[in-house]
Amino acid sequence: MKRDLYTRQLVRKMHNGMIKVVTGIRRCGKSYLLFNLFRNHLVSENVPEDHILEMAFDLYENKKFQNPEVFYPHIKSQIKDGGMYYVLLDEVQLLGDFEAILNSLLRMQNVDVYVTGSNAKFLSKDVITEFRGRGDQIHLYPLSFAEFLQAYKGSSIEAWREYSMYGGLPKLLDISDDRDKAVYLESIFSETYLKDILERNDVRNTNEISELFDFIASSVGGLSNPKKLSDTFKSVKNVSIHPDTIKTYLDYFEESFLISRAVRYDIKGKKYINTPSKYYFTDMGLRNARLHFRQYEETHIMENIIYNELLTRGYSVDVGVVEVTERTAEQKKVQKQLEVDFVCNLGSSRLYIQSALSISDAQKEKQEQNSLERIPDSFEKIIIVKDIPTHYNDSGILILNLFDFLMNTNPF
Repeated sequence: MKRDLYTRQLVRKMHNGMIKVVTGIRRCGKSYLLFNLFRNHLVSENVPEDHILEMAFDLYENKKFQNPEVFYPHIKSQIKDGGMYYVLLDEVQLLGDFEAILNSLLRMQNVDVYVTGSNAKFLSKDVITEFRGRGDQIHLYPLSFAEFLQAYKGSSIEAWREYSMYGGLPKLLDISDDRDKAVYLESIFSETYLKDILERNDVRNTNEISELFDFIASSVGGLSNPKKLSDTFKSVKNVSIHPDTIKTYLDYFEESFLISRAVRYDIKGKKYINTPSKYYFTDMGLRNARLHFRQYEETHIMENIIYNELLTRGYSVDVGVVEVTERTAEQKKVQKQLEVDFVCNLGSSRLYIQSALSISDAQKEKQEQNSLERIPDSFEKIIIVKDIPTHYNDSGILILNLFDFLMNTNPF
């Protein structure tokens, strides 16, 4: 499977004098990216095999190299001339005193260092600080729909059903039975992702944090905040959890890359609104598994997948708010807030995007584009729809077919 977006990032960052750190949730393909795809690129560029130094610290035969006093002399002994050497290290958190060793390697003029890691420390957003400002992060997401379709044997419609239900963790492509997929996802969520969070942050009340995951999973795409979630615990579970505790738990989820928070942005006022926010899951299969596949809501799932795709393409994504003044039947002025699903920024470019599973008639189309028409600038305004062809409507808004968007046949 090709993951060219990430391979290109690694290639672009070659020889930049920093440690390249591949991060992402477990099982998303970090090791494959480094030891297969990137290594193949090095070989294709005629890098000699003996100048590519690899070490997977989780293999039994490499256990002795977890000792820094064994590994460091070993790796130095492999560097025998002034040519450029590429050091690829997997599960580097198993190497004792790895920060000091990596920084020592970095000081060698002819060594370029690339690492991955899968424990809670390496799943954290603050991983780069481990290298004191000398780390460069390449963040790997689960398979995008286009990547998933490379290996899927079936139509794009069938692939969508599979992808939107079970997500994009690469291992799922090797599992044919739906029940086995469900068991795999439910198991790794509780035994890997949740366990990492609990252990890293020394969380004692596992029930509370587990149930919070359920609340977030069941309200994907909905506005929420710690106070609202605290109230939900009280009304649904009759359990009192302080909003500050909930905020701490939400931070743990974000730091582990399991969820992302989209902040509200006042488009006309050009300012951020701190609360409430929207939360999206990094992988829909993990979200659905958390709910035991009992809450398949295609509208919200499609919105979440669009959000992830935009992040994968490098956009900074916010939830848009357009404040408008309207008159009631009694001619009274009232202030309303119209929502734009996504305000997407990349450099100097910006997109406004609405997600709509379907547009059944002219009234529905008018409803979807209402907030877009109230935005007083000339950036592209888009409605992504699953069931109709791509075209510009009479208002100059791009109606973009979902599969054209996901397959990047219309890259804006």
